[in-house]
Amino acid sequence: MSDGVAQADIADVPLTFGDSVVLLDVREDDEWQQGHVEGAQHIPMGDVPARIAEIDGDAKLYVMCHLGGRSQRVAQYLARNGFEPINVTGGIAAWAAAGRPVVTDDGRVGTV
Repeated sequence: MSDGVAQADIADVPLTFGDSVVLLDVREDDEWQQGHVEGAQHIPMGDVPARIAEIDGDAKLYVMCHLGGRSQRVAQYLARNGFEPINVTGGIAAWAAAGRPVVTDDGRVGTV
């Protein structure tokens, strides 16, 4: 049930993010602090409407949460507001399960 929002399996999500590719993590602050993808942009789900101007509309935009439910709702909201988001199926849990790195703000190995 994608409601017009593209879905990406972890294998199809890049490992690095920058000016042209954004990974938007919409989990809560405590989840982010436990561990996140290096280079991801963090805007908690509830803050997205107020902070939508911080999201680069020209970049390829992946949206991630813990398992993919919240990010799907955020992606639907962003799609209605002119973005072309891609929901990350399985979220950061799938990212970590695939053996991809998770870090904390101080650069240590994080957890999900």
